[in-house]
Amino acid sequence: MTLIIDTRTEPERALTAACETLARGLPVAIPTETVYGLAADATSPDAISRIYEMKGRPRFNPLILHIADFDMARRYVDFDPISQKLAEAFWPGPLTLILPMKPASGVHPLASAGLDTLGIRMPDGFSRSVIKRYGKPLAAPSANTSGKISPTSAQHVEADLGGRLALILDAGPADIGLESTIIKVDGDEIRLLRPGGLDVADIEKLTGKAVLRPETAGAAIEAPGMLASHYAPAAAVRLNAVDVKPGEVLIRFGGTAMPGEANAALVLDLSPSANLREAAANLFAYMKRADASGAATIAFGPIPSEGLGEAIIDRIERAAAPREGTRA
Repeated sequence: MTLIIDTRTEPERALTAACETLARGLPVAIPTETVYGLAADATSPDAISRIYEMKGRPRFNPLILHIADFDMARRYVDFDPISQKLAEAFWPGPLTLILPMKPASGVHPLASAGLDTLGIRMPDGFSRSVIKRYGKPLAAPSANTSGKISPTSAQHVEADLGGRLALILDAGPADIGLESTIIKVDGDEIRLLRPGGLDVADIEKLTGKAVLRPETAGAAIEAPGMLASHYAPAAAVRLNAVDVKPGEVLIRFGGTAMPGEANAALVLDLSPSANLREAAANLFAYMKRADASGAATIAFGPIPSEGLGEAIIDRIERAAAPREGTRA
């Protein structure tokens, strides 16, 4: 049976239970400002193996290292000047940096998928308190079956992984609702490996440099979230819909009705006021609601591509990528 502890009403009990469970080599579902993570001791091969097994995640897909502070980060990675500037500006927060791993860092190669780099970030919220109390970094991908929709609440985690988890920490709905933006600095170039909860425009404004977008076709896996098919519901996904077919679920944006809505199985609006931050926070929860309807197809209306829209579109396109096992 999975124990669920509300961090808002029982913070000390939650911290104690989390550290005891992690010390036993078992994953814990922890709340972050992006999505809920499946966290385990990044120095323990058994603990990391349990993450991969629980998620059904390919072992060539690296995990993100979550740290409590800069002192902890510097024990495991080396910062170049640009990455240092980005970390100082945006940590704690939804930014993951790909950095060279220090020799004999203690992070097990399973966490980095054998690469000589680590994706690392300092999360905001209760998860950071867990890491600080535990005293070691946590490897923490999203707390869901691999390739499926990421969880933005404890209830999402319980519905997917509850029977296999010892502990879920509940801090309410995630504030941002999208995974972190992943950046890699190569010399003087800044490369975007995955758009996410930090607007790329903010990075460009801080550094004065254009961020290079990824060329995904055939790209090597350098970071999480780079698989072509990811964040996928059981239903098929239709992009940039301008009308709704009978029995489809429509997920739209901006409060504008669409032809055929009367015959839709369900209509959801990511943000009736056309607020991209609100849309990002609602995306995964609405995808789960749409999938739970049993409809064969989820139709997404157009989303603006600026700001956080880039990350929203990225997630929808990966959800729509060809795959086996859709209801359609």
